[in-house]
Amino acid sequence: MTRPLYHPDAVDRRIINGLQEGFALSPRPFAEAAARLGLEEDELISRLENLRRRGAITRFGPFIDAAAMGGAFCLCAMAVPDDHFDLVAAEVNAFPEVAHNYERQHPLNMWFVLATERPEQIEATARAIEAATGLDVLRFPKLEEFFIGFRVTA
Repeated sequence: MTRPLYHPDAVDRRIINGLQEGFALSPRPFAEAAARLGLEEDELISRLENLRRRGAITRFGPFIDAAAMGGAFCLCAMAVPDDHFDLVAAEVNAFPEVAHNYERQHPLNMWFVLATERPEQIEATARAIEAATGLDVLRFPKLEEFFIGFRVTA
């Protein structure tokens, strides 16, 4: 089910841009981040919760490079019948190796990333998802890494 498009206001856009690089490792990291953004700590936390609830962000947390630690990532896609999408999404998301999962308006309408501790776990996890859902999991392993920053007009 697609949720309505959310249009972040100027403060939300400033938060999205400002928190993409660096987050303090301190007793009160949200307070430090809020101060840099000209906000109070509770407002920053509340706005992050709202951005997540509305679907403007899917998560807030560190990005861990599994491959640099001996693990692996793999982009995966599935063609899920519309009337079973929510059920299949719940089944897929129950796997701890699923980093994030997105619905797309395309015959391959479910896209997710697998992140595993060891490269050989990608195949095992994809097969387990196929067994749980009864659907094929297409695998698109990373051939080359690119870093693309995401910024919104503040």
